Amino acid sequence: MAGGARILVVDDEQIMRDGCARILSKKDWEVVTAESGEAGLEAIKGGDGFDVVLLDLMMPGIGGMEVLEATQQVDPNLLVIVITGYATVESAVEAMKKGAYDFIPKPFTPDQLRIIVNRALEKRSLQREMELLKSERERSLRDIATEKSRIATIINCMGDGVMVCDRDSCVVLSNPAAGRMLGIQESSMIGNPLSQCSIDGTLTETIMESLRSVDSPFPTVSQELCVSGPTPVFLRAHTAPVRNDVGETLGSVTVLQDITGLKELDSMKSDFVAMVSHELRSPVASIHQQLSVMLEGMAGDLTERQLRMMRRAKERANGLLELINDLLDLSKIEAGMAVQYKEPLLMEELLGRVRELMLPEAEAKGLRLELDVEPPLRLVKGDRNNLEGVFTNLVGNAIKYTPEGGEITIRATGEGENVRIDVSDTGIGIAKQDLPRIFDRFYRVKSEKTRQIVGTGLGLSIVKHIVEAHLGTISVESEEGGGSTFTVVLPAASVQSR
Repeated sequence: MAGGARILVVDDEQIMRDGCARILSKKDWEVVTAESGEAGLEAIKGGDGFDVVLLDLMMPGIGGMEVLEATQQVDPNLLVIVITGYATVESAVEAMKKGAYDFIPKPFTPDQLRIIVNRALEKRSLQREMELLKSERERSLRDIATEKSRIATIINCMGDGVMVCDRDSCVVLSNPAAGRMLGIQESSMIGNPLSQCSIDGTLTETIMESLRSVDSPFPTVSQELCVSGPTPVFLRAHTAPVRNDVGETLGSVTVLQDITGLKELDSMKSDFVAMVSHELRSPVASIHQQLSVMLEGMAGDLTERQLRMMRRAKERANGLLELINDLLDLSKIEAGMAVQYKEPLLMEELLGRVRELMLPEAEAKGLRLELDVEPPLRLVKGDRNNLEGVFTNLVGNAIKYTPEGGEITIRATGEGENVRIDVSDTGIGIAKQDLPRIFDRFYRVKSEKTRQIVGTGLGLSIVKHIVEAHLGTISVESEEGGGSTFTVVLPAASVQSR
């Protein structure tokens, strides 16, 4: 032990006390002496924090054995070295049986004394370190128990369902909300494999796939589920693997959210929009038709001022009809009716028809509209009318936003097991800050160059929904003043049917 240790020497012989103090003080240890058993006990009971006691067995009054027994009651960890001279070795052994650490017979040399005391101090140091580690361990266990209890309380009180599986796909944690949402008792899930828990098959497959995933860049999978019952429950499930520091998959965690109320509100909103749009389309179409009749002069001659007013009114009615039609299309998409009928399609034929349809409008504005196909293109299984609408919308937008003398190109190429179609223009382009929202509903780019261009802000949102309903993707690359390129990637028919 380092310097600073405190040693108590209890002996009735002055010369022995002074000799021990002189020898031990040279090691930078503090030495306290007591001339009798009574004085020694007083010092020990005083709580002066001794590390080692040198105790003579043979003393008048209270003997060494009595002091040893009393010391064990005051501080069982205090190390006592018995000094024996006139007593027999059997007395020393008896003292060690009663708790003494060691003994040293008289007469002894200074080196013998220092060695035995140093050994006792080393043990005392180890004792204290062990006590510290034990205290820290107990504190850590208490902290872990407290944290575990806190986490369990939080999870059990959560409104969202939580389900955790280990790497063997056994459920190791589930809160009451998860059992309630899945219609399964919590006790019948914990400790059982997923295959025995009557959990929705789609969710089970997602969890199994999550456990098998390795280094996936998008580990979290979100999906919507419908749990059948007297009243269907709609859930949104977020599933992700749980990995350690080295990337090893330890299990998976799934968070469940009840979105039944949101589904009902969304359905009510869609029904309302569809109803209102349907009721508005007939009267607006009638107004549009009557304005066309008047502009054609079938109701009599009009002045120049009246013609201007009628043309403006017809433009507004036409814009309103476009909005109503877009809202009806959006309602169909939200009702899951975006794709009514799929058939194998030749994309070069479909795109040729789109070019033929849009060419007069492009030429009227002085634009070149080119179609570039790199054969052979694989068949795409899709809804002919909807896909024609997708590319008609993209080409129509390109015509609107490209100044006179510009060029629009429809390019189709094979890309692995997909078909890629790019619609590029040399138009005004899209500002960088507008690109993230370009496919949002009712979003339109507002600038000096787009102020006079009419539109509903729903076209690209509808296009995105239709493309995704065909298991495809759509993206855009654009630079303000440098034109735009919309890219649609559709899986080939053989891939879609897998």
